[in-house]
Amino acid sequence: MKSTMKTLVAASALSLCVAAANAKPILLKTPIAFGSHLPALGTPITWVSKQLPLVSGGQLKMKIYEPGKLVAPLQILDAVSSGKVNSGYAIAGYWSGKIPAAAIFSTIPFGPEAPEFMAWMYYGNGHKLYQKMYDDAGYNVHVEPCALISPETSGWFKKPVKSLDDLKGLNMRFYGLGGEVMQKLGVSTSLLPGGEIFGALEKGAIDATEFSQPAIDQKLGFYKVAKHNYFPGWHQQATLFELLINKDTWNKMDDSQRAVISTTCKASITNSIAESEYIQFEAIKKNTEERGVTVHKWSPEMLKAFRSAWDEVVEDQKKDPTFAAVYKDLQTFRENYKLWSSRAFVPRED
Repeated sequence: MKSTMKTLVAASALSLCVAAANAKPILLKTPIAFGSHLPALGTPITWVSKQLPLVSGGQLKMKIYEPGKLVAPLQILDAVSSGKVNSGYAIAGYWSGKIPAAAIFSTIPFGPEAPEFMAWMYYGNGHKLYQKMYDDAGYNVHVEPCALISPETSGWFKKPVKSLDDLKGLNMRFYGLGGEVMQKLGVSTSLLPGGEIFGALEKGAIDATEFSQPAIDQKLGFYKVAKHNYFPGWHQQATLFELLINKDTWNKMDDSQRAVISTTCKASITNSIAESEYIQFEAIKKNTEERGVTVHKWSPEMLKAFRSAWDEVVEDQKKDPTFAAVYKDLQTFRENYKLWSSRAFVPRED
C-alpha cells in the first residue's frame, strides 16, 4: 500500500513538472494608472512585478509602463480588452462612465473597511460579481483584485469648511461615487489625474481636492497651497485596485501560471494594506509640525449631511440594473457582517 502511494505521489509530481516544462513563458506588458513612485498606489504593482518571476520560476514576467507611456490611464480597460496590451493595472471606478457598477468594486462612500471588503470579495459574492460585470458588459478581460489601501483623507481645502454653505460653489477635484455626493451638496467636481492636480490648485482652477492618503498626497505637494486637511475619508474607507488580463492571454495560461497570478495578487493585498497603514502617521506629523497644515475632523452634522446625500446618490445609481444587483448583494453581506463587527471590535479612541 505504501509503495503504491509513493508511486502515485511520484507520478503526480512528475506530471506537474512536465506541465510546467511544457508551459510557455508569458510576459505581461502592463500599463499602470498610478506612477510607481507613489507609495501604496504605484508600489504594489511594482512589488507584484518582482514577485511573479520568482514565484513562477521564470514562467511569468511583467513589464510595467508608467502612466501615459503606453496607454493613458483611462484607456487601460479598452486596451486590455482589445488586446492592444495583454494586461493593465488600474482602479475599476475609472470605468464607471461606461459601467456604473464598476465604482462599487473600487470604493464605496461609508462603505466597508479593508477586512470587510475582502471578506465580501473572496468569500462572499464580490469577486464573482466583479468578473460577471465585465463579462456582461462585453469586455474580454479577466480581473484579479491586486491591491487594497486603507482610508483616505477627505480632502484639502484652501479655506476652512465650517458648514454646508462653505461647500456650495466650490470647484473640487473628486473621485468616483464620492464626487456624486459632493455634487448633491453644490460642489462642482472634476476628475483630474494626479499629476495635474497641484497645478490646478496653484492656479486657482480648483479650490480644493481629494486624491488619496496623507503619505501619497504629500508627494504631490497639496499642503503647499491648501492648508486645511479634513478627516475621516467617508468617501473611501478602503480602495481596491485591479489587475486586468486579456482573457485570451488568461486562457492560454496553464493552471499553475493562473494560480501564481491569483496568489501573488492576494499576497499584494496584504502587502499594500500593511504599507498604507504604516506610512500615514509620519506624513501627518510633518503636515502639522513642519508644513503649517491644520487637520480637521468633520462634525457629526457634516457627516450626517454627506450620508444623506449618499443615500440620494444610491437611489440614482440603482437605475442601472447591474449597479442595483451588486449593491444589494453587498448590503445584504454588510447587514450579516454587522452581527460580528458590532460586537467584536473595540471602539477607537480619539
